[in-house]
Amino acid sequence: MTVITCIEDLRELYRRRVPRMFYDYTDSGSWTEQTYRDNVDAFSQIKLRQRVLVNMEDRNLSKTMVGQQVSMPVALAPVGLTGMQHADGEIKAALAAEKFGVPYCLSTMSICSIEDVAAHTSAPFWFQLYVMRDRAYIERLIERAKLANCSALVLTVDLQILGQRHKDIKNGLSTPPKPTLRNILNITTKPRWAMGMLGTRRRSFGNVVGHVDTVAGMGSLARWTADQFDPTLSWDDVAWIKERWGGKLILKGIIDPDDARRAVQSGADAIVVSNHGGRQLDGAPASLTALPYIVAAVGGEIEIWMDGGIRSGQDVFKAIALGASATLIGRAYIYGLGAMGEAGVTRSLQLIRNELDLTMAFCGLRDINDLTPEVLWPA
Repeated sequence: MTVITCIEDLRELYRRRVPRMFYDYTDSGSWTEQTYRDNVDAFSQIKLRQRVLVNMEDRNLSKTMVGQQVSMPVALAPVGLTGMQHADGEIKAALAAEKFGVPYCLSTMSICSIEDVAAHTSAPFWFQLYVMRDRAYIERLIERAKLANCSALVLTVDLQILGQRHKDIKNGLSTPPKPTLRNILNITTKPRWAMGMLGTRRRSFGNVVGHVDTVAGMGSLARWTADQFDPTLSWDDVAWIKERWGGKLILKGIIDPDDARRAVQSGADAIVVSNHGGRQLDGAPASLTALPYIVAAVGGEIEIWMDGGIRSGQDVFKAIALGASATLIGRAYIYGLGAMGEAGVTRSLQLIRNELDLTMAFCGLRDINDLTPEVLWPA
């Protein structure tokens, strides 16, 4: 039996249990994957100040994210194809997040639909929006999120066009995935995953199929998706979306201070400093590297969150010390989901919470809200 002590243990178990095409989809970046690697490596460059002989009792990790109380400053980021990592994956991840007291964000390109997740959870979740050329569909999607009582809309702003990911091309991973001989043979070596997928009816893109007139099956879904990402997306569209949504709006994919200033002007409630996990512009700075520049530009004017490369509670601690008020995790919980289902997502959250709590104590703090750059060792 595998003893799980860190996120890396979950990643290794995930690698063994999930088909290669879906493992590679998660654990890869665009082109040379340098930015993908930098996202993780940037955290190792930040050193902490250990303090001793201070009272470490009654520690508190709770904060708020856009007015929502959370048990720790971590939310589950939107990840496409989550329901192909594990049967009913979005439902299982949302349930784990709800029980843990952290937000869950459902992707537009999820396998389980908005309605599926709403029917199986009681706590409001967030919905992530990709803006398509078909604006009538986007209006219906926003309305569906309202009807499902989603408490925030996360607008991804860095995917007008798709970055090239070599592994996905080699694996034939498209929308929908191609059942190549190589993929079929690999799936036969993953019986746990295969039995789970055979036991669910949710194997397509639930937010699209049945909601777009021209999409009747896998072939038409592929054609529709290829044509839909909109390279004309602009700040004017943010205003259009904000007006139709009417609730909390978060802009995900901000990596430049000038864009952060535009985000404040747009009336967004929060921004996520993110380079899309290193999956878009290879050669962009790590999210953690960009974070202090964003904080210097708009700190105090808008909630600033960070996403990218977080694999531990120490990473969360360092991001907050550098000025983020909260963080998002993607791969860290997907590893757990693919490895162990809902229990794996819960385990990933437990690992991060424990590491965050102990790190805070070692640095002489009892409340996450008191965290400042003073905990960092001078560069």
